[in-house]
Amino acid sequence: MKSLISLLLSPLLALTLWLSLLTPAQALVHAHNDENGTPVVRSLESLRDLDYQSWQLVAYREGPPGGPLKLRIVGYPGKVRLDHPTSLQVRSGHFLWELADVTRANPQLAVDGRAAAAEFDLAPLLADLRQDRPLRLVLPGVFVELPVPPFVVAEWRSLPMA
Repeated sequence: MKSLISLLLSPLLALTLWLSLLTPAQALVHAHNDENGTPVVRSLESLRDLDYQSWQLVAYREGPPGGPLKLRIVGYPGKVRLDHPTSLQVRSGHFLWELADVTRANPQLAVDGRAAAAEFDLAPLLADLRQDRPLRLVLPGVFVELPVPPFVVAEWRSLPMA
């Protein structure tokens, strides 16, 4: 009887130990200098929309702490074409934000014929957020809903002073 209990508990103990060693996935904040030597701090994450299409989200700040915050959404060239300007709708619970499309203000994106990326002013959203809540992004004509988990929101909220 004792060996039967040991036989049954061993896999359970091994599974518990294995699960305790796992850490949740999280994006990372990276700091580097751009080609002009300007400091850049960014959070990079690949997420899937509800249609299972992959998107790369890059939230970043150029310059010293307190500088402008932007969110770049990138689709795969040839699969998507983003029209500008198109506001990004962000929802969380009963809250709703409309983030301005600032893609044309970026000289590199303004001349990129692939039109697979868009940039938005992230500051209004981050100014209102008081906690790391899950977000739902809607880009009309492109994707209906792109869920953003709280750990990514935490990284975005850390950017202003990182």
